Amino acid sequence: MNAPAVKIPPNLSPIEHLLALAADDMAKVDAIIRARMQSPVGMIPDLAEHLVGAGGKRLRPLLTIAAAHLCGYQGEHHYKLAAAVEFIHSATLLHDDVVDLSAKRRGKKAANLIWGNAPSILVGDFLFARSFNLMVETGSMEALGILSTASSVIAEGEVRQLAGLRDVEMSVETYMQTIGAKTAALFAAAAEVSPVLAGSGTAKQNALRTYGQELGLAFQLVDDALDYGGFEVSLGKSIGDDFREGKMTLPVIIAYANAVKNDDTTARAFWKRVITDHDQNEDDLAVATAYLKSENALEATLGAARAHVKTAQSALDVFEDGNWKSALMRLADFVVERVS
Repeated sequence: MNAPAVKIPPNLSPIEHLLALAADDMAKVDAIIRARMQSPVGMIPDLAEHLVGAGGKRLRPLLTIAAAHLCGYQGEHHYKLAAAVEFIHSATLLHDDVVDLSAKRRGKKAANLIWGNAPSILVGDFLFARSFNLMVETGSMEALGILSTASSVIAEGEVRQLAGLRDVEMSVETYMQTIGAKTAALFAAAAEVSPVLAGSGTAKQNALRTYGQELGLAFQLVDDALDYGGFEVSLGKSIGDDFREGKMTLPVIIAYANAVKNDDTTARAFWKRVITDHDQNEDDLAVATAYLKSENALEATLGAARAHVKTAQSALDVFEDGNWKSALMRLADFVVERVS
């Protein structure tokens, strides 16, 4: 499928370039999202609009659209699957904000702080149900299987994260399994469903799944670093949320492991107090950030993200060069470039 005959302004960022390339497609996806989040129960569209209408870059449905073009898909079912992907993502955000006691989401006050926890959870359930309606309407049992499996994996990842909360001894392997489930699984599924629709074959399906999985891992690792990096505008959420919640993320895992290795009793005691005991004061976030910087934990996390980006880009080798492949290659770079 050729790229749309639209004039794309020069000097766009990778995400802006992809958004411009997919503008017509995303308009159709947004129309489906708006139509399917309606309900005669007024609180449902009001609360959903608060989150969905806040924007975000629609990165996951963009993957579905871009992958469809890359595979030469000629139908229209990818629009419904892209909308389903966004509904799954939005539902998990509503649920996460209740669990995490988040104050902000996409730069706005978290929905549960306005409507309450119960409405946020129930509207999240509504969006999950809508996503399955859309999947079924495509008539693809394989696509339904991919996205429904991803939904259960995401839930498992969230429970795994909750079980590991304040576990200062968490290993890198355990953490990577957690973010592979709670974050990367939806990226992978979003990219994989389009070659299924297009009948592109196993090689291309696996390639796009790998691309999405690796992109999702890189995305989460960068978020881990940004939470301590002073980029609140970029994140659209409060800086230090992970720290205040006692979450073990890769920078902290690296810093604590170094403290153990170097027998730094002061650093070990600090991390156990603020994470395990969850005994924090106003100055502790600054102290934590200083430790992470001194141990090069933030840069090591970004280095890990860059490695996953390279793996994602290599997965696209099975596709011929063109506008959509180039856009996805640049998108992978953008995931790490967000830090600047």
